[in-house]
Amino acid sequence: MPHVILKMAAGKSKAEKQMLAQALADAVTSTLNCDEKLVSVAIEDIEVSDWKDKVFIPDILDKPELIWKQPGYDPLS
Repeated sequence: MPHVILKMAAGKSKAEKQMLAQALADAVTSTLNCDEKLVSVAIEDIEVSDWKDKVFIPDILDKPELIWKQPGYDPLS
């Protein structure tokens, strides 16, 4: 039962988030060959000014073993 948690910069509309959630669910179901009713998607808005402290350091820098696609930016440099 896949559960996707997406943290992204705040500012997208509810309609954009709904389309994104469906696209993520579609990608999960097709890649893992599972039923869509098993997939859930959460989207968390993060203010850009909080990104480094709320996302980059705790979720990316401090947990490299969980990152399957590295970002192409470094807010610490």
